[in-house]
Amino acid sequence: MQVKQPLILQVLSGCAERNDSISLAAEALRKGCLVIMPTDTVYGVAAHAGVAGAEEKIYLAKGRERGKPIPLLAAGIDDAERYGAELDAVEKKLAVKFWPGPLTLVLRVGDRTEGFRVPDHKVSIDLIKATGGVLRVTSANLSGDPPALTAGDAVRSLGPFVEIVLDAGHVSGGTPSTVAKVENGRIIVLREGMIGRAELMASC
Repeated sequence: MQVKQPLILQVLSGCAERNDSISLAAEALRKGCLVIMPTDTVYGVAAHAGVAGAEEKIYLAKGRERGKPIPLLAAGIDDAERYGAELDAVEKKLAVKFWPGPLTLVLRVGDRTEGFRVPDHKVSIDLIKATGGVLRVTSANLSGDPPALTAGDAVRSLGPFVEIVLDAGHVSGGTPSTVAKVENGRIIVLREGMIGRAELMASC
């Protein structure tokens, strides 16, 4: 039985077809397909936040526990707020200082919470903007495995489940984002990543 292989598109800096590749990936996401994309930390697998059933495909591809939420990557603070994120004064200060960058903030969206981040990677931002400003994205590896630092690593883990891979070469990060939330004006670090606890606390 032949295994489905995704379409791998080069999006290296200076690549003449870069914009066309991002447009093809955005079209696939709007159809509910999964796309592997580079970020400033690791390669991620993305689904359109507004397409019913697309997020479920990430859980199936990764073997991810259903109770473990999938964060949102936004193109900017305004895009997160348009999605419904509510930022208090401390959260806004953290977002202004660390976005774009490796900080995931758990924010209120109506009666629930969501993790938001703005990646510091032009391909990520261009793709997110092309799909409306927000995407569901998590690391492009099987749950429990090391994160993917190249498109090839990501394809070896999740290739049969995705439609398109945006290959921007080796990502420079390699460490997941720091995850934090704010309660009663106090910063609580849920996962320490690229931004250290001390740096985060010193920012406010």
